[in-house]
Amino acid sequence: MVAALLNSRKIDAIIVGADRVAANGDTANKIGTYQMAVVAKHHGVPFYVAAPFTSIDVAIADGSYIKIEERPEHELTHIGGQRIAAPGIGCWNPAFDVTPAELITGIITERGVLKPSELAEKVRQK
Repeated sequence: MVAALLNSRKIDAIIVGADRVAANGDTANKIGTYQMAVVAKHHGVPFYVAAPFTSIDVAIADGSYIKIEERPEHELTHIGGQRIAAPGIGCWNPAFDVTPAELITGIITERGVLKPSELAEKVRQK
């Protein structure tokens, strides 16, 4: 759906939230955020992350160090306690993904819109 919307040229920018932002600007958010950023880049649409400074963790160098919660596969294979997937079907069910900083136009904070490369310095300035 995001790809179709961006292809329609009816959108000027995308703004998403963030659960955690690494020092380099890599951002963890709900699963599917990374793919939105990739499609936005393809269509030349600016991709912004809105996050308070409390979500920025300069102790995390980059997104590879952000622990991604994995949800139980039964959340996808069962409804109301009844299996809906064929027997033997397994699932990978991450709750979050990490969007690389190079796909992010800016990070909207209470101190203004920052480039991912500016984050660590601005957080340390407090």
